[in-house]
Amino acid sequence: MEESPQQPALPRRLEAEFTSLLRELSACGHQTTTLLERVGLPFWCRQSLFFFLGYIAKSEGRVTEADITYAEGLIKALRLSRRQRRKAIGWFQDGKTVEDLPARSGLAVRITRRLMPVPSLITAFCLCHASQLKGRPTRARRYRCEDAIDQMGLPVIVSDDIFDSYARKIWIRHAENLAPPVSYEQACNLLGVTRRDSLPIIKRAYKKKVSGCHPDKLSQQGVTPEEAELAKQRLLTYQQAWELVKRRHRVAR
Repeated sequence: MEESPQQPALPRRLEAEFTSLLRELSACGHQTTTLLERVGLPFWCRQSLFFFLGYIAKSEGRVTEADITYAEGLIKALRLSRRQRRKAIGWFQDGKTVEDLPARSGLAVRITRRLMPVPSLITAFCLCHASQLKGRPTRARRYRCEDAIDQMGLPVIVSDDIFDSYARKIWIRHAENLAPPVSYEQACNLLGVTRRDSLPIIKRAYKKKVSGCHPDKLSQQGVTPEEAELAKQRLLTYQQAWELVKRRHRVAR
């Protein structure tokens, strides 16, 4: 049987910068708005970023509220002035109008990519995040994202690895079963403990789970409305699991 060809490795410097940024993204909870606040983005990348965001947002014919909220979150993270904000919105609107990317789109990023790879990679992170605002990206959104990343002169393996990072850290949470637990074992699994653990241990695990999806904490992270709604559902499920655990221990006394 013929083996499928392996994807080529990234150039050494690009690989090093990419690996470092992947770690930084993970440290930010895969929130690219937080990543932008930490590392910034040069002004010459902004037109490409918002143009490509508009292009991706219109991939399925309709721009969603999540797309607009995300673009506004990036504008806020970049601390754009009122004049710069108007420009960013205009670039976003321009991106919505094209069916195929013009040859010159992303040119500034493509020209500077070899000497300064970090800005192009940060832009790629933002575009991949835009593609998966509701979890695993649809084929249309992913294809447009890959088109944009290719237009910036980056290899496809970059988007593959970014999406893989989201798959391992984010999409698995979106796919988790949020149905109320019906058994003690299910409740323990949801809280990340075993049925042999003591009540104090389970209680600590419950508090840790709840703190990770508390509305006050999430509001500081600039999550999308869809992510906030998912967190609310998780919070309710954790509370239901904890109530089941408490009932079981009261009965056992």
